[in-house]
Amino acid sequence: MLTVASDIEVLARFGRALADPIRCRILLALREAPAYPSDLADILGISRTRLSNHLACLRDCGLVVTAPDGRRTRYELADERLGHALDHLLAAVVAVETDKTCPDAATKDCC
Repeated sequence: MLTVASDIEVLARFGRALADPIRCRILLALREAPAYPSDLADILGISRTRLSNHLACLRDCGLVVTAPDGRRTRYELADERLGHALDHLLAAVVAVETDKTCPDAATKDCC
């Protein structure tokens, strides 16, 4: 049975997905166009096993879906609006002053 996630759950899932650089690279690649796992592994320069683990996380987060294509499976963003959200997020982050860090950066390993 499908349920509607709360706003907080949705943001937490999105944050979890973006917390890893490889998952970010996958999302950015899929923002450009759907892709097959073998092609993504080659583009990102990682093993297919490692890629598979990250794709599973992104599927569990609800950000990517699979589309059967004959004997192969293609991955794509679950909703085209995710690509737009990534664009807006990138624009917002680029607009942040680069010489600023959060006050807890040294102790909490963030920013």
